Amino acid sequence: MELSELRIALFSGNYNYVRDGANQALNRLVDYLLRQGTQVRVYAPTVANPAFEATGTLVGLPSFPIPGRKEYRMPMGLSPRVRCDLRKFAPNVVHLSSPDISAHRALSWARNRRLPVLASVHTRFETYMRYYGLAFTEPMLEAIMRRFYRRCDALVAPSESMAQVLRDQRMSYDISLWSRGVDRDTFNQNRRDLAWRRAHGIGDDDIAIGFLGRLVMEKGLDVFSDTVDELRRNRVPHKLLIVGDGPARGWLEARLPDASFAGFQHGADLGRAVASMDVLFNPSITETFGNVTLEAMACGLPVVAAEATGSESLVDDGISGRLVRPGAIRQFAEALRAYIEQPELRRAHGEAGHSRSQDFDWDRINHAVAATYLRLVRQRQAIDRN
Repeated sequence: MELSELRIALFSGNYNYVRDGANQALNRLVDYLLRQGTQVRVYAPTVANPAFEATGTLVGLPSFPIPGRKEYRMPMGLSPRVRCDLRKFAPNVVHLSSPDISAHRALSWARNRRLPVLASVHTRFETYMRYYGLAFTEPMLEAIMRRFYRRCDALVAPSESMAQVLRDQRMSYDISLWSRGVDRDTFNQNRRDLAWRRAHGIGDDDIAIGFLGRLVMEKGLDVFSDTVDELRRNRVPHKLLIVGDGPARGWLEARLPDASFAGFQHGADLGRAVASMDVLFNPSITETFGNVTLEAMACGLPVVAAEATGSESLVDDGISGRLVRPGAIRQFAEALRAYIEQPELRRAHGEAGHSRSQDFDWDRINHAVAATYLRLVRQRQAIDRN
């Protein structure tokens, strides 16, 4: 079988209505597949004004706004219209990108038709409850996810560290890597703009600690702000540059009133904002890869990150950045202080990170997923023949 013979039904909880690293990776995957002649149909919730235009054909799933996080929608099963569309499309592979209700229904639909199912893991959903006072539900969520993933034929994870977490959790033993790439036209050192920094209150000689991502509590905003407090107590000079937006922006603005908030940035503007930082601080433990870490490395920045899935597969501790035990405020502050006070260290680690970022090419990475589709189809055909 060739890629041009594949017909893939891709299910996503958020394909394009809110921009994040996971759905941008899915859109890049679909773009790659379409260029290979593969037929793809995407099933996901839709809204009147999505964050960006969907790549490929998008079929809306029934959904409702998630309470407390109304920018996101929860898919609610497969309507008769969606089931009819699936029958007409007649996929030979089903790809599930989030363990939601619609994905559970699609998994059963595929199983009843003996179709191979690939699941991609984009975030550590089970850890989210820690940030909303519901950590006690984590074992239950992990059990639900285990049942879901073990019914799939295979998983793809964005980093070896995340793949090992999935193995340890007994989610699956057929796990391949689907890493992430970086657009080096957008993210590079030449995007640095001193005038733009000055417009945001950051002088040419100031050292700007950057945060990049959705402003939601599960991104470690409490750790970020507590670490800044530690730097201030030790009178370490610095500036803060926050790039991104989200429901916790008001909380963070009140918590860090002296920070410069650049808001949501996209495309070349985002590349300029990242390159105009001096060091990226990423305390989050929920990412399975860490797109923001890779984008910062491509811009020649050292990265201080939590020692967690994703970042630990990108950052070489003591070479291109620092990996710190999650929540270790004093250690985070010490790592940042070293970069603030030692320009040669900052430059050397930034250059090492830039060199590492050269390994991540989108087409090569997406081909690995396509190869997994083909393998699963061939395995299913062999089983059916026997």
